[in-house]
Amino acid sequence: MKNTPVLDVSDIPKSSQWLTLSLQHLFSMFGSTILVPYLVGLSPSLALISSGLGTLAFLLITKGKVPAYLGSSFAYIIPIKLLNETGGPGAAMVGTFIAGILYGIVALVISKSGHRWVMNLLPPIVVGPVIIVIGLALSSTAVGMAMNNPAGKYSMLHFSVGLVTLAATIIFSIYAKKMLSIIPILAGIIVGYIYALVVGVVDFTPVVKAHWFEMPEFVIPFVSYKVKFTWDIVTLIIPIAVVTLSEHIGHQLVLSKVVGRDYIKNPGLHRSILGDGTATIISSLIGGPPKTTYGENIGVLAITRVYSVYVIAGAAVFAIIFGFIGKVTALIQTIPTPVMGGVSILLFGIIASSGLRMLVDSKVDFGDKRNLVISSVILVLGIGGAIVKLPYNIQIQGMALAAIIGVLLNLILPGRQEADENMFGTEEENSKTA
Repeated sequence: MKNTPVLDVSDIPKSSQWLTLSLQHLFSMFGSTILVPYLVGLSPSLALISSGLGTLAFLLITKGKVPAYLGSSFAYIIPIKLLNETGGPGAAMVGTFIAGILYGIVALVISKSGHRWVMNLLPPIVVGPVIIVIGLALSSTAVGMAMNNPAGKYSMLHFSVGLVTLAATIIFSIYAKKMLSIIPILAGIIVGYIYALVVGVVDFTPVVKAHWFEMPEFVIPFVSYKVKFTWDIVTLIIPIAVVTLSEHIGHQLVLSKVVGRDYIKNPGLHRSILGDGTATIISSLIGGPPKTTYGENIGVLAITRVYSVYVIAGAAVFAIIFGFIGKVTALIQTIPTPVMGGVSILLFGIIASSGLRMLVDSKVDFGDKRNLVISSVILVLGIGGAIVKLPYNIQIQGMALAAIIGVLLNLILPGRQEADENMFGTEEENSKTA
């Protein structure tokens, strides 16, 4: 059988295999996990530590049944960046905490009422365009990072670094075999870094000054900052958290197919969502970005057929250890911005394309005016950066506003019941298959 496991979910690997298999998962998530804090102004070392702690918490909450690794979420880049710039790390961490709490609330409701209502609230016609917005809204950031020097001015030298990194990442994504096919992002960053080193835009001073063991500067509530909940934080974070719930469900469905189990039923969608939310809350308490299950690591599972949660746990432990190695953190900080910009061009484009793929895979009919209206409004409001200003300095903008309007249009416009039945089946059909 195609999914006959080399190591099943509860199998403990031999000590000679454990190290290699866990490091493979660590490398597969490494590039993406450190890129998010790099973009939003948070600590890469805290992103690594929080991803490790969050993954261990996820494994415990899902009863050791779901071999998923949790890394930094790209969906929150714009809101976290805005909060970090306007209110400092404290505001970003409060926003991250709120996202985790929302996950916990949704998990509680699902455990009592089932998961169908989430699927109905967030059908592909809403989530697909919002994911496209998330990717395309970041496009100018990626291009700016790739072609500008540290002063923010155009530089062909720096742009060449971005282009070389982009080209290398594309080549690894398309042509690489075996291990390299699993880590195209990390491989692309390494090639771009080497080229940047050759053309003289890398400064090794931070690495020389750093110690091997170094305690990261944890961002702790009530110690590092005053905790303050504001409507600005809520309106920026909650719409994105609602959309990422759909991403989580999608990952669980894919993971179920890869491993050959129904994770929606056992241990249950409510447990995996609670695990995701708990990981995000842990991250918020130490200064890391919001967390999400990683498609890169699901890809590793599919290729290797090693499903052991012990391998995932090993990767989590290594991530925590790496976070305390000062030389590693300093080396990450020496990566030139154009290198990350070059990788981001592809990554953000892939995010947008994944939204388009969701629409195609779900066979959304754009001959239906209802679907055409919903997607059109979401795309223009989100990419155009529309802002709604309300009393008490409340602002809803960009992808958050697009997500809210999309959900409302889906609920209000006629034809929703027919669309839901086409996607999920009728109640009678579902009762027969239950």
